[in-house]
Amino acid sequence: MPARLRVGFFLHSIRSDWNNGNAHFLRGLVRAMGQLDHRVTVFEQENNWSVDNLLSEERCGSTSLEQFAHVYSDISVNSYKLSVEDLRPLVPDLDVVIVHEWNPPELIDALLTLREEHKFATLFHDTHHRASSTPDAIKTMQVTRFDGVLVFGESLRLVYQRDFRVQNVWTLHEAADTSVFYPREALKTTDVVWIGNWGDDERSTEIKQFLVRPAARAAASTTIYGVRYPEEALNTLADAGIRFGGYLPNLDAPATYASARLTLHIPRQQYSRAVDGIPTIRVFEALASGIPLISAPWRDTEQLFCPGDFCWAGSEDEMTEAMSFLIGNSDAARRQADQGLSTVLKRHTCAHRAAELTAICEEVLAR
Repeated sequence: MPARLRVGFFLHSIRSDWNNGNAHFLRGLVRAMGQLDHRVTVFEQENNWSVDNLLSEERCGSTSLEQFAHVYSDISVNSYKLSVEDLRPLVPDLDVVIVHEWNPPELIDALLTLREEHKFATLFHDTHHRASSTPDAIKTMQVTRFDGVLVFGESLRLVYQRDFRVQNVWTLHEAADTSVFYPREALKTTDVVWIGNWGDDERSTEIKQFLVRPAARAAASTTIYGVRYPEEALNTLADAGIRFGGYLPNLDAPATYASARLTLHIPRQQYSRAVDGIPTIRVFEALASGIPLISAPWRDTEQLFCPGDFCWAGSEDEMTEAMSFLIGNSDAARRQADQGLSTVLKRHTCAHRAAELTAICEEVLAR
């Protein structure tokens, strides 16, 4: 059993976080695996959708890529083309190949073909709700041919076992990259900040119910960052007096959190219903940044967090009340933020997940 694993991650993109929240955790996980002395290489598809859209951001597209290269100079990123011939020289020296779910089926075909030649282990990594909401898309990924599947929540693990008949499924929760996300001191320039995308109407109703209207009722100065907001959504924010900041590089998020008095978690409908119990990556990142957080409804079925790590708001009235309380009570807000930060540092850092992933890889290789 190799103490020092040779791991290859095949990802849509790790350099660009434009509408690609997967990059947040994966950056930290890859870094943490390297800190365990594993040899980790990232393979990113040429001319991918997220990078292309990032570069169309006039304000900071190319700057964001430069920022990634500077902050994560320890991560080796290689581009690849979709063919067996082009992939063949990339994989011979790997022990484990991890393929993220946001990849084309053609990549899966090529890698599974090459596995027969080079005998590396393969793991499929799913950090989305498609296995539940659009299972036909996952069926094209040939998940039963992998040596196992990594999922970011227990409810999704059960979906793979029940609906796809995959025997070896491990829960690997997302976590905060605490080399980037940690408390900072800054002047408070807004009461509420929310970083999130509109999401194809997966939570448009919830954004209005748990953010737009409560912020207006609490007279809270509010700023929203994100992409893919339709004109109707932008008009709704403008009518409510909410500032829209557009795309925010995730590496700027810690400083942005530091400039606000509180933030929110508004889960997409899939994560509060079909595959409940899975928080967005921004919950981990916000708590790691030391900012008070209020969450719209979801069920913490795996007890990832402790009572008091953040506030729960089950209705528009409760959200308004929680906003007003935390804005007006700095000591209580500080105590809540400190507790949330403590829980993340004890349970939910990328170092924790790297240790878990190492154990999973060793288990797979032992077979």
